[in-house]
Amino acid sequence: MGRKLYVGNLPYSADQQKLQDTFSECGTVDSVNVITDRDTGQSKGFAFVEMSRDSEAQKAIQELNGTDCDGRPMKVNEAKPQQKRSGGGGRSGYGGGQNRW
Repeated sequence: MGRKLYVGNLPYSADQQKLQDTFSECGTVDSVNVITDRDTGQSKGFAFVEMSRDSEAQKAIQELNGTDCDGRPMKVNEAKPQQKRSGGGGRSGYGGGQNRW
């Protein structure tokens, strides 16, 4: 069991402080990372919470999974390790056409 938790199905209004307060009822919270859209800064509806101990993380899963967060049932489970991403997308080849000055 890891200490890092995935928290999904969050309302867009959920912020770092709200999650900190909620999860601290189950133990010591090391960090909260609400995932936001890079361009708008709006929450994407999920977050990662890291607890101090495995037992606290397990308690958070048992007590908070499915509980109401501003009208939505939170999904709380162990976070899966991040997979490496292959090289970035982008353009292939060289630009087309000719530049005429």
